[in-house]
Amino acid sequence: MTSMSKILNKKDINKAAFRYMFMACNIFNYENQQGPAVVYGLEKSLRKIYPKDEDYKASLNNHFKYFNTTTWMANLLLGASLAMEEKDGVKSLDTVQNFKTGMMGPLAGIGDTLIWVLYPTIMGSISAYMGLQGNPTGAIIWLCLNIFFLFFRFKLFSIGYNSGLKLVTALGDKLSVFTEAASIMGLTVVGALIPSVVKMKVGLVFQTGKVKLPIQKEILDQIMPALLPALLTFIVYRLIASKKLSVIKIIFLIIILALVLSYFGILTV
Repeated sequence: MTSMSKILNKKDINKAAFRYMFMACNIFNYENQQGPAVVYGLEKSLRKIYPKDEDYKASLNNHFKYFNTTTWMANLLLGASLAMEEKDGVKSLDTVQNFKTGMMGPLAGIGDTLIWVLYPTIMGSISAYMGLQGNPTGAIIWLCLNIFFLFFRFKLFSIGYNSGLKLVTALGDKLSVFTEAASIMGLTVVGALIPSVVKMKVGLVFQTGKVKLPIQKEILDQIMPALLPALLTFIVYRLIASKKLSVIKIIFLIIILALVLSYFGILTV
């Protein structure tokens, strides 16, 4: 696309990104999910692209269709969609819809893994652990990272506008491989964090005559250090996966169980 054929400028792109990010989850619904947020985000830019009312309404109706992906990854798709409509106008509407529909699933796989699982699990756990130790650096790190990624999301929209179509189509089959690798890394990090974050210690001491045998130190730790935290994490994971109990119920169940077992001296600090 030559500079002479461009209608939108950098301000238009950033405004579209901001409007979409602001409404991405605020007007989510179960009919077309993020469709209204897409329309709200792009409407100002689309008005510049389509001076004719009929073309403008056709584009808005096209974007009102079902759309759902990780909000970060949507920036790439919507930026590329604007570029296609700016270049080919109403002729591109079917292509835009097919492009969004075809790519929102694979990109959601990457986005959900990296953004909703990997990033908060690793950085959130590190920051929270530092906070538990009384170190305010954890909160500062978390705040700075979120500010950085806010600006990075604007950059993603710009990347989508400038080269998003070429980028996502060139990745192709590599998306699933990348997602699986990220999932493995996330699970490894979670496993390594369990001993330092989850605390569970048995206070019982087996005694016969003058011989005392601490259950935790002499038995459980000898079998496997942090055995009980690992078992507790596994049980909680299974409960969440079964969907029989909500996360809130599981949290209260753990609190009640900890209080009862601590009262009888079975668990200690």
